[in-house]
Amino acid sequence: MKTLIFGLLALAVAHPVSQASTHKQIQSGAEAIEHKVIEWRRHLHQNPELGNREFKTSQYIATHLKALGLEVETGVAHTGVVAVLKGGKPGPVVALRADMDALPVKERVDLPFASTATGEYMGKEVPVMHACGHDTHVAIVMGVAEILTGMKSELPGTIKFIFQPAEEGPPPGEEGGAELMVKEGVLKNPDVDVIFGLHIAAGTDVGTINVRKRGIMASSDDFKITIHGKQAHGSTPWDSVDPIVTASQIINSLQTIVSRHMPLTQQASVVTVGSIHGGVRSNIIPEKVEMLGTIRTLSEYDRQQIHELVRKKATLIGDTMGAKVEVDLPFSSAYPVTYNDPELTDKMLPTLKAVAGAENVQIIAPITGAEDFSFYAQEVPGIFFFLGGKPKDLPATKAAPHHTPDFFIDESGMKLGVEALSQLALDYMQANAD
Repeated sequence: MKTLIFGLLALAVAHPVSQASTHKQIQSGAEAIEHKVIEWRRHLHQNPELGNREFKTSQYIATHLKALGLEVETGVAHTGVVAVLKGGKPGPVVALRADMDALPVKERVDLPFASTATGEYMGKEVPVMHACGHDTHVAIVMGVAEILTGMKSELPGTIKFIFQPAEEGPPPGEEGGAELMVKEGVLKNPDVDVIFGLHIAAGTDVGTINVRKRGIMASSDDFKITIHGKQAHGSTPWDSVDPIVTASQIINSLQTIVSRHMPLTQQASVVTVGSIHGGVRSNIIPEKVEMLGTIRTLSEYDRQQIHELVRKKATLIGDTMGAKVEVDLPFSSAYPVTYNDPELTDKMLPTLKAVAGAENVQIIAPITGAEDFSFYAQEVPGIFFFLGGKPKDLPATKAAPHHTPDFFIDESGMKLGVEALSQLALDYMQANAD
């Protein structure tokens, strides 16, 4: 018994020393390649591609990973890239994920590497920009791959690097994103034990990390409501079944779902109508109106409740107006809640604090944004956290939001992302080695 106790004490003492040693190694490695990470990010920023069309992006990533000597698979879920790094010792399999796609947004930031790229979206030529920071995610994980490959002989386990297309959703009529990657077996062969991911945050100071246990980001379900009425001259509305008036009543009623049906003191939820189309002239009541919207919830129960209420309110209002109403829910995408495994988060929180400094790691309330990292975390324990990307001297109120033309990231924040993901992977492997 004494021998066992002394052995456990020795192990407990040895681990912090080992962690401190690897932290210093990773820290120096991140400093050494920071300029490369920034260079990769700028290249990706200047050459953005939309979801399921990241052909040049995936080639750029694969070239780097192959040069490191990793086992690389391309064409996963259309354009995804997966690389495997087998450590020198047996141990668990840790996955690290980065998303690659850009958005149909025209950049307005005055940068020497600003995007002037265009692409096709919904049958139209559109400007394309990395307006959500996925270029930084890719560059960070490329950096992690370089650092950990240099430590290959010391790694007690395997790292699987996942570069994923179409996080913002695939084009209509196509499959894509994390859901398709899981379907195609990205978490198998070798079987992944845990997965870690991050998202740059344009409104959070560089040098900081935000995280929480359990649900950190909302589920997301888009919907389409089609209202079929009867066309008539605008001067004789009594001859019509007016889909525009019907749509306005439906929109007003949908706004009561959150305010009058959901337990807001417990957690937030959102119902938003973001698009409405109908009619061509001022004096013609049209035959049809189409609306698109999104639903965000922080629990599966709330999610199902809101789905039922959207369908019921829309169809019943249509009945009272004499219109036929069709509700497609979900319409083109459905993401579950992004869930951080509580036990895993508790175990790995000391790692994040060691890397960023305890004072720079904040436990936050959940947000109503969504992430398809949630599909991986449904299959294996995962942690998803936010990495600060705002210049410290810029007030948070003046930081441009994600998905806007003025979106901006302070590149000095990426080094911490490289360190955090590298150290999370290594600490988990060391704590769970065979």
